[in-house]
Amino acid sequence: MDLSGKMERQIKIKSDGDMFHEIFRTKPHHISNICTDKVQGVGLHEGDWGTIGSIIIWNYVHDGKEKIAKELIEAIDEEKRSVTFKVIEGNIIELYKSFIIIVHVDTKGESNLVTWTFEYEKLKEDVPDPDTLMDFCINVKSSLWIGGAAK
Repeated sequence: MDLSGKMERQIKIKSDGDMFHEIFRTKPHHISNICTDKVQGVGLHEGDWGTIGSIIIWNYVHDGKEKIAKELIEAIDEEKRSVTFKVIEGNIIELYKSFIIIVHVDTKGESNLVTWTFEYEKLKEDVPDPDTLMDFCINVKSSLWIGGAAK
């Protein structure tokens, strides 16, 4: 049985799409200041903010439990306004052999779309699809705009 999967969710934002892209590209450490109930900290483990090859550590609460994810910035595409993160350590890797997160923003005037894409391979057949993790990402996005980061 094929254990690989892909999940994608697209949502509209009324705020500036370029600013949303900028937060995930160069300022993810600001997310923990805005979404304190979801993200407790984002630290730079290696490299520089917003550069390919840098490693970021996320401390967050998912499904009521404190978790950690160490992510490599694998790709940044300024033209497409996308950032690709590869999870290399942490709780996610306990369930998935590989896990890629792509955050992409389409800006069209006042109507901007954010697309979250997960590409993953489960370690075992009984591992669930990452639906609750996708919900978590969507909720963080909502907190960013309610919390005022996009002002």
